[in-house]
Amino acid sequence: MTEPSLAQWPATPEIDPVRRLHALAAGIRGARVTTREIPAPYATVRPLLADIDGELSRLVPDMRRLELTRADGDRVEAVARSRFGMHARFHGVRRPGWLWLQSRFVLIGLAAAPSLTTDGHTRVAFTGGVRLPGRAALVPIGVSRAGRRVLDRLAVRVGE
Repeated sequence: MTEPSLAQWPATPEIDPVRRLHALAAGIRGARVTTREIPAPYATVRPLLADIDGELSRLVPDMRRLELTRADGDRVEAVARSRFGMHARFHGVRRPGWLWLQSRFVLIGLAAAPSLTTDGHTRVAFTGGVRLPGRAALVPIGVSRAGRRVLDRLAVRVGE
């Protein structure tokens, strides 16, 4: 068996947004990624994750309102108000199938990619929670449950 030549390797390795979310969350203590496959095409799911002003505040359980305040290419800023009256200013990245928002105290990450096994289905993933300022850590209480709720709401939204 021969070794593959360097010319056969991709110039830039690519991972899909769901795998990227898992990789980023792996570096954050307390982060939990909830992943689910939903029977809806990627083309239907992808725009919902990008809709910061509309769908996102309906998907994230503690969010009452989220407003996009600035977009410059894939860099975004948003202001949020929680159901408990707290405010947060988020900075992040929005790309097709990818949203990563973080404030001083809160992190939200959503990703979507076409299913690897079933045509017309989409893999979606969520991570998020309360951040510990100055540390790469999330308070682990309720992170998995919140992730399931977000993905359940997304599945209902696309008509699962």
